[in-house]
Amino acid sequence: MAQGPQVGDPAPDFTLEGTDGTFTLSQHRGQRVVLLFYPGDNTAVCTRQFCSYRDHAEDFAKLDAIAVGISSQSLESHEGFHERHGLNVPLLADEDRAVSKSYGVTGPLGVRRAVIIVDEEGVVRHRHVHTLGLTFQSVDDIAAALATLPSRAAG
Repeated sequence: MAQGPQVGDPAPDFTLEGTDGTFTLSQHRGQRVVLLFYPGDNTAVCTRQFCSYRDHAEDFAKLDAIAVGISSQSLESHEGFHERHGLNVPLLADEDRAVSKSYGVTGPLGVRRAVIIVDEEGVVRHRHVHTLGLTFQSVDDIAAALATLPSRAAG
């Protein structure tokens, strides 16, 4: 199984349907993007993860990055999960797992929990793939990872 892009590699482009409409990674050049891969809607840890982002919405908004959740459930499943819990992160449907495979975050049981940060130029700058997926990166963890990225070029 391919490992997917490592830190310093170009991030594979993709287009997926999501709870906020169609999302294409390359259309967000000039912005930092946080890809939140997760195993499944309405599962215990995933619900805690995305509800923690909702509960810390003010801190999440200060990340100065776009964040999207990606898993292999259908858009219909994502919409129900998003609505049921009042989530603040758009969820993208990767039903064939093509995007998850291109990022090297699939395992024997499906999509693994991972956080991948893509910089303004479309380069992977942070990669954290959970071994078991029983924990997740908090808003503070994501903010700390973003703080390690090179400063944005002055316009």
